[in-house]
Amino acid sequence: MAESTCDDTPLTPDETGPERRCILSGVHDERVALIRLVRAPDGQILPDLGAKLPGRGAWLAPDRALIVKALQNGKLKAACARAFKTGEILVEPGLIALLDAGLARRALDRLGLERKAGHVIFGAEKIADAIGAGKVYGLLHAGDAADDGVRWLDNALARIDPDSYCMSLPVSRAELSLALGRDNVVHIAAIDSEAAERLKRDAARWRSYWGDSAPGQLAGGDTKVM
Repeated sequence: MAESTCDDTPLTPDETGPERRCILSGVHDERVALIRLVRAPDGQILPDLGAKLPGRGAWLAPDRALIVKALQNGKLKAACARAFKTGEILVEPGLIALLDAGLARRALDRLGLERKAGHVIFGAEKIADAIGAGKVYGLLHAGDAADDGVRWLDNALARIDPDSYCMSLPVSRAELSLALGRDNVVHIAAIDSEAAERLKRDAARWRSYWGDSAPGQLAGGDTKVM
């Protein structure tokens, strides 16, 4: 069962709420902030990151360290058995690789879609000009972006729009550039308000999943996700 990539279908009220509960930590959050699991016919537990597949689902907080530990000590399997209440439950170590790849793919695919639609811009100077003109609604940075550049842009945006967000991604500039088909992608600005929200929901979940163990050097501007 393959995880589907992101699409442009607007979220319905049912998809943004009500809140769901993480089967491991007990934390409650909106559906879009959590990871949905489903049980395949053979009993295997698989991610449904788009929360689109039919049937009963179970929900996890995006916390890679917590999920890895629970998989290793059997608590994830026990929690899934309680959640699904039927049949055999198979929680394979490969679940982590599926989550690693799937969360990255969704966030990067979303970035690619918004780039093609003209909803994002690149380059520190160009972004700074757009911030000054009040045209930026959110900032994303490569994980190895220089701290001074990150702080410069983040502080400029915070002065203009305190309700905006600034976030470092768990990916290097080289990987980000490759994924977007551009040279030296370090800073990305959303210049459309709806696109900014779409980018935030996938990027924030991906960033939360990795936490402090995110690949690469995290930028100092990972200061605000609102």
